[in-house]
Amino acid sequence: MAETVPLVTPANIDSVFRRHRIRVMLAITFGYGFIYTCRLGLSIVKKPLIDNGIFTIEELGMIGAALFYGYASGKLINGFLADHVPPRLFFSLSIFIAAIVNLFMGTSVFLWLSISLWAVNGFFQGMAAPAAVISITNWFSIHERGRTYGIWSASHSIGEGLTFYVIAGIVSVTSWRAGFIAPGILCIGAAAWVYSFLRNAPPTVGLPTINEWSNEPTEAAREVATWKTQKVVFGIKAMWVIALASALMYVTRYAINSWGVLYLQEVRGYSLIDAGFLLGINTVAGILGSIAYGYLSDNVFDARRPPANLIFAIVEILALLVIFYGPQSYFALTIAFAVYGAALSGLVASVGGLFGVDIAPRGATGAAMGLVGVFSYLGAAIQENVSAALISGGTRIVDGATTYNFDVAIQFWIATSVVSMVLAASLWNTRIRD
Repeated sequence: MAETVPLVTPANIDSVFRRHRIRVMLAITFGYGFIYTCRLGLSIVKKPLIDNGIFTIEELGMIGAALFYGYASGKLINGFLADHVPPRLFFSLSIFIAAIVNLFMGTSVFLWLSISLWAVNGFFQGMAAPAAVISITNWFSIHERGRTYGIWSASHSIGEGLTFYVIAGIVSVTSWRAGFIAPGILCIGAAAWVYSFLRNAPPTVGLPTINEWSNEPTEAAREVATWKTQKVVFGIKAMWVIALASALMYVTRYAINSWGVLYLQEVRGYSLIDAGFLLGINTVAGILGSIAYGYLSDNVFDARRPPANLIFAIVEILALLVIFYGPQSYFALTIAFAVYGAALSGLVASVGGLFGVDIAPRGATGAAMGLVGVFSYLGAAIQENVSAALISGGTRIVDGATTYNFDVAIQFWIATSVVSMVLAASLWNTRIRD
């Protein structure tokens, strides 16, 4: 379906441009939030799957890892393809396919079928983020990027909040199958809405490019997305450091998302609703954290990401220490999860994408997201297997009662955050590519 091109005149060009920018931000932020529910259902239903004897911890680790291996390959391949395909199509198709896979996942009790479905889900979910970030670079100038990326990055928290509050609530009164089927139904509607709402780039609706509208210089290499421009990404040494830092940060991020509910249920003794509330607090705070990160890095540090990265990383690590080793009270955990969520979301916004996009040519935005993304989700995938092995190794059955020991896994999660912080800080003098 072709995009409708409105009548644009010198008198209304600014208002039309701003109106479309609002549409773009709404579409990519809420669209990505919805698709996130299609990857987190497994986190909600781990305990009922274990309790019903459907899957073991090791098998759940295999299924969870399949999503991330699929996502890593999808992020790399689709990141490069995204520079050549209209983001409107790429984004909405990603949401639709993820929805269909979730509907099938809600009917599967076979290990290898579930692994295969979850890997396919991961691959096609890898289409969404590059398309969203390309939309940002198409519609917003370099010096707006931190704020807009921060707002879009809040979509992670929106999706996590929907999962840990709404989907967890549905599962608690129905069955584990709803952890997949409910997000699937939700995202079929979301895919249709995104396709009707999102616009590819200013020229497709009769507007000038963002560089012309914002009076920013345009390099020839940025005007057309070519494979030659994309290859530049591989020669940027800082990009590899960012990718590795992101991989380690994603270990902790998805360890909490994947195993946090089970930890709170089995070690702390909380119900699914109480555990979901704590993880939900983490994600709600993440919305504020990602927006705060964008404002701080753009306005306080003049679009320099490393100082803000260091501040947010230190706060994240301190919050993790309180979560696992601090006072044993629900109130203390609530505060710690809120602080952790805010700090982590800032790091996800920057180390997980924005920092790499900053130092890449505009025509290689998707390629930069792909390179950082493949490292990020390989880290998340390896975490699933390692965490499952460490947790399973600490599991004991005494008088028919199963007890879980997360101690070694927790040490692993915190250590990766510390190394990630050091790597990101090593790029202190790295600046935006003009």
